[in-house]
Amino acid sequence: MARAKRVKKPAATHSENMREKILAEALPNVPFDGWCDKTLREAAERAGATDADLKAAFPRGVNDALVFFSDDADRRAFETIQDADLKAMKVRERITFGVRTRIEAVAEHKEAARKGAAVFALPQNAIDGATCVYRSVDTIWRAVNDTSTDFNFYTKRALLAGVYTSTMLHWFADTSEGFEDTWKFLDRRIADVMQIEKVKSQVIKFAETLPNPLTILGALRYPRR
Repeated sequence: MARAKRVKKPAATHSENMREKILAEALPNVPFDGWCDKTLREAAERAGATDADLKAAFPRGVNDALVFFSDDADRRAFETIQDADLKAMKVRERITFGVRTRIEAVAEHKEAARKGAAVFALPQNAIDGATCVYRSVDTIWRAVNDTSTDFNFYTKRALLAGVYTSTMLHWFADTSEGFEDTWKFLDRRIADVMQIEKVKSQVIKFAETLPNPLTILGALRYPRR
């Protein structure tokens, strides 16, 4: 299977550079002060950014900062997954590795990630939260070189979204060494999804053996003499 091509990243703009600098300054303080305007303002000051720079970097304030935090983790996870020997892995192993890699991309800032998830759980932020989840699972599927299309494209991402979000929630509360409890939980969830895929495949194959329902209805309407 061909490896997904990496797109050369264009030179960062001033606002993009400011986003990176402000986020880097904000993350160490989020566990104490939370994701709030005060945290961003103080981070901008330490980064040498003006009020105008902060507004240009994150027009919607905290929400934009959280989206950038998630997107940056997606980017780093994608690169790590692509650098792995995917050909030596089965599909199940690739997806497990992908989810684990995405979680590990924010492991250094676990409490900031947990508080960010809490912000996205608020009703007014639901769209941003759902968008970030979709981008993350789409990143994982693309990174493992998935080429599905049509209905299968969406079902794969919907199933993985459930695995990814439940595993993240488990990880937030995990205090086991090396997060072993989380990785065991992830293995079980992936196994559940693979079972669903197996059943779905069997149902599709069975459906293909059934006669066309239109043919049956036609025969009932116009019985043979």
